[in-house]
Amino acid sequence: MKNLIFTLLLFSIVSCDIFETRDAEPPDQSRSNYQPATSPETVIQNLINSFSDKDVVSYQNTFVKGLSNRVFTFVPSSTALLRFQNLWATWNIDDEVQYFNNMKTSVPDELPISLSGLSLSPESFSIFGDSLKYNSEYLISVPQRNGDHLIFQGSLELSMINVSTVWLVYFWKDNAIEDNQSWSDLKGSVY
Repeated sequence: MKNLIFTLLLFSIVSCDIFETRDAEPPDQSRSNYQPATSPETVIQNLINSFSDKDVVSYQNTFVKGLSNRVFTFVPSSTALLRFQNLWATWNIDDEVQYFNNMKTSVPDELPISLSGLSLSPESFSIFGDSLKYNSEYLISVPQRNGDHLIFQGSLELSMINVSTVWLVYFWKDNAIEDNQSWSDLKGSVY
């Protein structure tokens, strides 16, 4: 009887590969290149990285929320204002996060979303009292499942404030360039 129990025990240990190593599992969290925004340039780089990383939290961390007496304000391009009239009156950071998440989930995981054209040159930044204004053109490319890309192009004006050594965006004005769809059109179409 002891031999039978020993044999069964030995067989169960050998057959279940108890000493075999497992294959590595992919990480649970998405990759993020987010850096604490200790400079206005870092805010812009975090904004660019949030697109390429498809990182909703990094995108959200770009904006002021409950950390100062400033309230986030978004002013859409004039064409998007007319096209999505009922959307903008109460637009806030939660809406920013919702649009970004909707955009992210509409794009296959293996395809990157591209935000380019944002300038990091000193001429793009101007200090006004306790705030800083940033002006630049941009180009956003959002890949589609059919292989096409939706392109959004315009210029933006951001106002930032330094809160406890971290720069945050509290005002955003978007402008279309010529007949191109703007960032506001992207927001409105995927919201």
